[in-house]
Amino acid sequence: MPKSVISTSESIQSQLSTAIFKESDLWGKKLSIGCKRTCQCGPTHINCMTAKEWLKSQLGVWQFYYEGRDIRDKTAHPATFPISLAKKVIELFTHQGELVLDPFVGSGTTLIAADDLGRNSIGFDLQASYVELCSRRLTQNANMFNETQRIAIQDDARNIPQYLDRDSVSLIWTSPPYANLLNRKRKNKSRRNRDNGQLDKIEQYSQDTRDLGTLELKTYTQAMGDIFEGLLPLLRPKGHCVINVPDMWWENARITIHVSLIEELRRRGYELRNIIIWDRTNLVNQIGIFGWPSNYITMGVTFEYLLDFWKPPVK
Repeated sequence: MPKSVISTSESIQSQLSTAIFKESDLWGKKLSIGCKRTCQCGPTHINCMTAKEWLKSQLGVWQFYYEGRDIRDKTAHPATFPISLAKKVIELFTHQGELVLDPFVGSGTTLIAADDLGRNSIGFDLQASYVELCSRRLTQNANMFNETQRIAIQDDARNIPQYLDRDSVSLIWTSPPYANLLNRKRKNKSRRNRDNGQLDKIEQYSQDTRDLGTLELKTYTQAMGDIFEGLLPLLRPKGHCVINVPDMWWENARITIHVSLIEELRRRGYELRNIIIWDRTNLVNQIGIFGWPSNYITMGVTFEYLLDFWKPPVK
């Protein structure tokens, strides 16, 4: 698919779905993108939900199913999440017309979910191939009844502040690389008798030195802290930042990625509001036996964390 190169800020506004690559004149420049609510909700409401919808969302364990538009092929992208998950988070923490940011946009699921809900969205990824995939999916899934903007940009998440104004983002929602979890051969026993091409494969996104998926936990945590410290001024006061991460096992030790990120983002000025469990048991196809009979290990693929922070209100 040919790359879509947009040259002016005005053309950003005239095209609802846009991909910006390094050769674009807009690469690295401040963009004009909608961020104001278009609904009629009260000024103190944090979303457009009814009381009944709010009540259902108070449960701290969430479960989702994939739909036909979702990407399940790990050769297309090694770590995807359901559109329904992104929609749940976006519905909970934004109003129609507001701006959603995904600093690690990958296959573009966040932008599709935001478009479904009438929210503007912008996402970033290091790899041109993922931005191209994102652009294709946006074209295929465009909602003709919405006039929201959907922008995918090939750039390092560290550079995001160059593109957006302060206090313009209502929600940061992302599923970032999980440190070096994918940067090793897959040895899961549950994959040994499955013809899916994953056993003994390294599924890491890239070996780019800027890629967080190549970093061990301490360096990864520092890099995540640097990125999210740069994003904090873009987030409006009381705007939420929700990060999807698992923990992992490495050489018979539990690596608590979620704990490291909570501590790091607190140091960078974020306030933790909620920890939600994404129950993935309904998505697990086959189960291998781990640790029997001497070493009990919970199956990491059956649950992940949704870490909900916000930007503290101005005192």
